[in-house]
Amino acid sequence: MSPRLLPFLALVAGLALTSGAAAGPAERTGVLEITLDQAKVARLPAGATTLVVGNPAIADVTMLKGGVAMVVTGKGYGETNLIALDAQGNIIDEKKIDVEPTRSVLVVQRGDARESYWCNPVCMPTVQLGDENKVFSDASGQVQAHSALAQGGASK
Repeated sequence: MSPRLLPFLALVAGLALTSGAAAGPAERTGVLEITLDQAKVARLPAGATTLVVGNPAIADVTMLKGGVAMVVTGKGYGETNLIALDAQGNIIDEKKIDVEPTRSVLVVQRGDARESYWCNPVCMPTVQLGDENKVFSDASGQVQAHSALAQGGASK
């Protein structure tokens, strides 16, 4: 190997290491990253008594007893904000909430029609925002019927 290549190889190796570290799932400062249909517990800023969500169709936030934490639930894809107020109505913190799709869902697109499958490791139909209306309604109906059967079976 040529001695002139060593500095170049060291540079390439250094870039590979730093880009790999940056590609991890670390939280961005001031951003709560939530997966659709999942909840995450996050710390509340000290003194927060009121929480305001910019778009409640994207995320829901519930303050836990004791006022030290909150539960953030992803309800729709997209981005919104969360504002924490103190007892006097002063803004003490503001964060962005990003709601993203789950990474274990396979999306099948057939023209304009879309349907989703949860694959881990076997693929089964699931209901996801953006699915074709008939697929969404059929799968939702099956989930509700299955839930009703389970509740009826538990009471016997």
